[in-house]
Amino acid sequence: MTPARRADVLLITACFLWGVSFVIVKDAISHASPLAFVALRFTLATIVLAPFAGLKGGISRGELAGGALLAALLGIGFITQTAGLVYTTPSRSAFIIAVSSILAPPIAMVALRERPRLAVGVALALAAVGTWLVTGPESGGLNRGDMLTLVTAVTFGGQIVATTALARRYPIARLVWLEIAGTALLAAVAAPFVERVQVDWTLSLVGALLFTAIGASVVALLLQIKAQREMSSARAAVLFCSETLFAAATSWLVVGERLSAIQWLGGGLILAGMVVAELRLARAS
Repeated sequence: MTPARRADVLLITACFLWGVSFVIVKDAISHASPLAFVALRFTLATIVLAPFAGLKGGISRGELAGGALLAALLGIGFITQTAGLVYTTPSRSAFIIAVSSILAPPIAMVALRERPRLAVGVALALAAVGTWLVTGPESGGLNRGDMLTLVTAVTFGGQIVATTALARRYPIARLVWLEIAGTALLAAVAAPFVERVQVDWTLSLVGALLFTAIGASVVALLLQIKAQREMSSARAAVLFCSETLFAAATSWLVVGERLSAIQWLGGGLILAGMVVAELRLARAS
């Protein structure tokens, strides 16, 4: 197998792990309240990642500030995503969160003062129409879960931009560990104030925690980093689309979720917007 083909397989495997996790989290929050699950998931991930984060020698103030910013964005994103899954379906959640990669360029324009480009406007238009169609306007449109998931998409878009900027200044492994640890802390502190904390220690919940913390966090991240060393951002963008498709397929096979033709059209427009946005970035780099 050539290095390029191996990289494709690694990234698609990471996308599979992420896509499957939508259905697993949907089931897990029937055994634990959303913020409690997020806190447990990222606490476990923090422990697993610690030996590989290069923490010897202490953490500088700059790293701590950067990690806090990333933790705030990632934490809010995962909290709203997990809470949103209480009210919406895995497929709808996955398609809406896919908008985050399209929101990253306009967020960068504001935060980093990058010049606006026509392709960004086209991608946003495709994503806006696609999101509206995915939420099923013929059957009520946006619900509470979809609205929460839109917050996830915005914060994940900001997290993409912040990670790109901070990774130029600090070791990425240390930043990622601080980000994950901060997310666990944020969820743990917020849980008693915004929900009735509940954890029912079933085998299903333990399995979900192990899969999401180790498989969909640690393993998937390592696969992604290794794969993207061998491919262009444009090729990666196309392969990232498979995450949403894996989520939709898993939801169909496991829980019997069915999307209408209009919703599939909306999902296709969101994926098209992702490709347009990433192709623009690839030409600019």
